[in-house]
Amino acid sequence: MTTLPDTMRAVTIREPGAPDALEISTLPLPEIAPHQVLVKVAAAGVNGPDMMQRKGLYPPPPSASELMGLEVAGEVVAVGAEAKRWSVGDKLCALTNGGGYAEYVAIDHDHCIVIPKGVSVVDAAGLPETFFTVFSNLWHQHDIAPGGRFLVHGGAGGIGATAIQLGKALGLEVYTTISSAASADFVTELGATRAINYREEDFVEVMRAAGGADLILDIVGGPYIEKNFKAANFDARIVQLAFRQGSKVEVNLMPVMMKRLSFAGSTLRARPRDFKAAVAADVEARVWPLFASGAVKAVTHTTLPMEEAATAHEMMEAAQHRGKIILTMEG
Repeated sequence: MTTLPDTMRAVTIREPGAPDALEISTLPLPEIAPHQVLVKVAAAGVNGPDMMQRKGLYPPPPSASELMGLEVAGEVVAVGAEAKRWSVGDKLCALTNGGGYAEYVAIDHDHCIVIPKGVSVVDAAGLPETFFTVFSNLWHQHDIAPGGRFLVHGGAGGIGATAIQLGKALGLEVYTTISSAASADFVTELGATRAINYREEDFVEVMRAAGGADLILDIVGGPYIEKNFKAANFDARIVQLAFRQGSKVEVNLMPVMMKRLSFAGSTLRARPRDFKAAVAADVEARVWPLFASGAVKAVTHTTLPMEEAATAHEMMEAAQHRGKIILTMEG
C-alpha cells in the first residue's frame, strides 16, 4: 500500500486581484469524510468561476475547500467507508466543490464518474464542470424534442463547445455567436449549423430569419438579455449561466409575456449534494456513451503546469481560447 504524504502543493490566492496574485503553496493533505474519496489529481480544468473566486467575488460555500478548481481527473488513493463504488487505484473524473488546483483533493464519491471511453486522463479533467452545467440546465429533468433551433452564445469557449456538441448529438439545429473566422471554423467542425460573427452580423436578425430560437444558452448577459427575447421563438426557453457584460440591465419584458418565454438561470456549485449526484448519474448514463460513438469529443485548447496558473487565468480572461484550458499537477 502506498504511503500518502502529509503535505501537497496547491495553487493559492495571495490576495484577491489579478492573475499574478496566484502562487504555489504547501498545504496539509485534505482529510476525507466517510462519503468521500481522496484523489491524486492528474489535471484540473480552468473555469470562469475560478476567475471570480480569485478576485474575491465568488466565495466557497460553507464547508467547501477554499482552493479554486471545480473539476479534476486523477486516481483514487483513499476511500471513505460509504464510498462503495470506488477502490484505490481507480481512475475517474469528477465535479468538485473546490480544491481542484492541488495535488490531492477530497471529493464526494457520488460526484465522481468514470472517464469516458477514448478520453485521456488530462482531457477528462476538462469535462465535468461544463458537461454537468450544460446538461443539468438544458436536459436534466427537461424534455427537449429533436429538431428545434438552439442558440449558443460564446460558442468557442468551454461551455459553448460543450453545448454545441450536445445540441448536435441530441438532435438540435445549433446556431452560435463567435468573434472571428477561425472561431467560425472551430464551431462548425463541432457541429454548429450556423456561426454568427457578432462583430459583423446581428444574431437577432439571423435567428428571426431562421424562425426564432427554441432554446438559448447565454453567458454574456448585458445587452444580450433583451436581444435574446427578440431572437426567441414562441414558447422558447432561455438559460442564463453567466453575465460577462453585466447583470444589471433595463429591459422590456413584454416579449416574455407575448411569446410565453421561460427565462431561468442557475449556479451549479451551490446546488445540494443530492442534486449534483443525480446529474452525475444522468451524465454518465446519457452523455458518456456519446464519446464512445464519436458524437461528442473532449475539446482541450491547451495544457499548462500548475506553476503557470496565472498564465492560464490570463488566457481565460482574454477569451481567445477555443475549448478548455487545463492545469496539470505533475511535470
